[in-house]
Amino acid sequence: MITQEEIATVVHLDLRAGAAELDSPPVLRAKVARQLGLAGLPEPDHPLFLVVDTPAGLTDHQRQYELITAYRAVGEVRILVLLVGSAPGSYAGENEAFQPDRRLLRPALLRGSGIGLLWAGDLRSARTALEQPAPDDPDALAVLVDLLSVPDVFLRVLDDLGSLPDAVAAPGVRLLEQDLPPEVRDRAWRDALTRFAGEDGLAGGEGFTGGGGRVPDLPVTAWSAVDLPEPLRGLVTGRGGPDQRHRVAGGVADDAYRACADALADAEDAQAGLRSLPGLLSGARREAFEADLDQARRALDGYQDLVGTALRGGGSGATSSAAEAAARLAALGLRVPSAEGVGERIGEGLREFAGKLLGQGLALRAVAQRFTGLAGRVEPVPGSALLPRLAGHSADAVAPRMPTGGVAVPGPVVVPVAAAAGLLGALWQGPLAALAVVVPLVFIAVAVLGAARLRGAGRPGHWTVGPRVAAVVGAVAGVVVAYVAEPPLWLSTAGLLVGLGAAVETTRRLWGEAADFWAAGHGTAVLRRALDGLDGLLAEAVREHWAAEERLYCADAARSVAGMLRATAAAADAEAVPEPDRPAVADTGGAEPAAEDDWLTSASGLETDAFGTADDEDTDWASAYAWEDGSSWDEPAKTESAARSATPWGDRTAGVPRWLDRESGEGGPELVATLAGDLTDAALVAMAPYWGAVERGQAGTLAVGRTEARVRELLSTARHHLQRNGVLAPPPFAAAHRTRTTSANLLGTDPHRVAELVGAEADRRIVVQLSSPEQGALLSRDPAAAVWIRFAPEAVRGEVENAWHTSGSGQPEEALWTSSGRYAGLIRLTPLRMGVVDTVRSRQSPESDRVDAYGSDRVDAYERGDAYGREDGERW
Repeated sequence: MITQEEIATVVHLDLRAGAAELDSPPVLRAKVARQLGLAGLPEPDHPLFLVVDTPAGLTDHQRQYELITAYRAVGEVRILVLLVGSAPGSYAGENEAFQPDRRLLRPALLRGSGIGLLWAGDLRSARTALEQPAPDDPDALAVLVDLLSVPDVFLRVLDDLGSLPDAVAAPGVRLLEQDLPPEVRDRAWRDALTRFAGEDGLAGGEGFTGGGGRVPDLPVTAWSAVDLPEPLRGLVTGRGGPDQRHRVAGGVADDAYRACADALADAEDAQAGLRSLPGLLSGARREAFEADLDQARRALDGYQDLVGTALRGGGSGATSSAAEAAARLAALGLRVPSAEGVGERIGEGLREFAGKLLGQGLALRAVAQRFTGLAGRVEPVPGSALLPRLAGHSADAVAPRMPTGGVAVPGPVVVPVAAAAGLLGALWQGPLAALAVVVPLVFIAVAVLGAARLRGAGRPGHWTVGPRVAAVVGAVAGVVVAYVAEPPLWLSTAGLLVGLGAAVETTRRLWGEAADFWAAGHGTAVLRRALDGLDGLLAEAVREHWAAEERLYCADAARSVAGMLRATAAAADAEAVPEPDRPAVADTGGAEPAAEDDWLTSASGLETDAFGTADDEDTDWASAYAWEDGSSWDEPAKTESAARSATPWGDRTAGVPRWLDRESGEGGPELVATLAGDLTDAALVAMAPYWGAVERGQAGTLAVGRTEARVRELLSTARHHLQRNGVLAPPPFAAAHRTRTTSANLLGTDPHRVAELVGAEADRRIVVQLSSPEQGALLSRDPAAAVWIRFAPEAVRGEVENAWHTSGSGQPEEALWTSSGRYAGLIRLTPLRMGVVDTVRSRQSPESDRVDAYGSDRVDAYERGDAYGREDGERW
């Protein structure tokens, strides 16, 4: 991935006006630094200078060229001089011999390696023969300068000039510009920023950004531990399951638990004896049950106290070390699960998790919410936070008294069975009919004895009311049946025995159900649940001490990442605010001024009339091409070009040179998504140093602030890249693995036009020579001497090569694929004829301050004036 420091930068200098102020190395360095600073770029190791001048300025501005060539840098200084206009003078006669004033006088200091001259005598921007634009027409010149400002084109032109005689050539060009209208680019940029930042739907503001307020987590179903990288997944799921032994056998906690469990087992055995018939007949079994139940409650209270001691003495990760907490728990006979090997590569895990979520296209705030949820899931819960749950497992809470109005409800078959038993026991006639009351008396006796045994269980005998009534009704019905049917004696006897047996079994079941209901109200089963709840709470407290320091560190780091992501989203929101609505900011001494951000609301940076935007000429140096003679270096004149800056994109055709074709797209379906992906790549690059701080445990406010500042820098870089290079070219920080979509999906334009232009044949009459007719006579007549440069954006290389392959045309050799995504076309470099370029040496006159531009062998020829008509008294 290319970093911002590796971006090749072309520095612009216009010496046609105000060059006298550029008179010392500090002034030049300050000017370069200001231009780079406003563009958000660092000082380059290998500076590239694009100097605009006139042919006469080559000797007039020798002092400035000395400063530029002597510019101190780590690497090589390379200079491309673009000369605009023709040299004054006339032909000698029909033999077309060149007079001295027709030569292009070049100072010797511009003949070194890494220096080339490009002479555009007439930009020929006229659309018809009747138009007579100036030779240095600002609209056409701005486009040419913008093209040469592409580092790839700059270096290729400079290298090819080095292969020509004297490193001087006259250019011919044919360009195709594919771009978006400013309003479309504006809207797409803001939509991408909004998608990149995400909606701020979090309650309580910024969550963990310094205020300490917790933001709501996503639902558990929204993401699971499976989505986490391995270092984080282990911290979330590796605390030990519910079957993990937390009590040491024979320890204090285990003994207390066993005592309570044994007491509850004894109480349950006593409850089983109480529900039998002997328990109904005798009150001793109830007393034994109550004694065992009291013992179980006391044992439960003791275990509850031990759990409370563990919760209060275990400490938390914030107030005590993991070793101290483990020692306190060990003293209580508790075992903390081993955390060996966990906690390693937490920073790497957080980085991988963030990259995974951002790579899925999630907005920054959505990713921040997941990191906040991760912090809540991984953070150890201190024992003090579990203490409120302790009271819910006490004996008083889980073993309420029997309700005063509660009664045991007999089963659905009890009443019919009681009625049948009463009927069978009453099949008697005459005096023996008195035996019909035997079965009802059994139910009445059980009701009386049960009421005596279950004191405090509600209204006595109500649990046998139904069976008793049914038995009486059955007995009456049996007597009636006996008088009608007159059954034999053996049948009546058998019916009585069967009825008694059914009555005894029914009453036994009734008593068992009543005894169980009463015992349950006194807490046997509930105390068992209370013991299990206390033990589960103790196990949870022990598990929360597993890898406490590592988990606490991970939680803090995750919250810091969430805060950093929200700060990044806030920076993106600020970037998306339209320029007129942005709050005024004070000068920060080197920060980018607000006026520089206005490019989104202005014309395209590649339009010839869109260079003037702000308060400083360095932000808009191409507008200086329209300056009138005598204009100040810092006060560009108001020109017709500037007046057209408010003209809609579709109406801007008047200033377009005839060697430039503009194709405006309306934006493709993947434009916003691609720009949002570029912003994501920028965020990942900006966060790279932050992850080192996370791994070192220094992910605090300072690290977040530095990351936020770097994000703002890269957002500015993204803006400048979009302004200079268009949408097609990926920014320098774009991830190498990302496949950029086609130009049709980004711009809505056809890449076949690029393929046709770049692959045109050699006669290429479509190329417009940027030379006046007079200058044309100075060019080489050898067609083979010209050097051709075919270039197109690297972003459309695949599409263009596919178009060449489909059409059957061969792929041109040495095609230049540029980092810019706007321009494609042809450049022809035609060398000058022998003798046109004359290299001269400067000399200081002993009688004046004038620097003589010619060597001693040239002085006699120009005693009365220099080659461009200046008087001897004029100073350089």
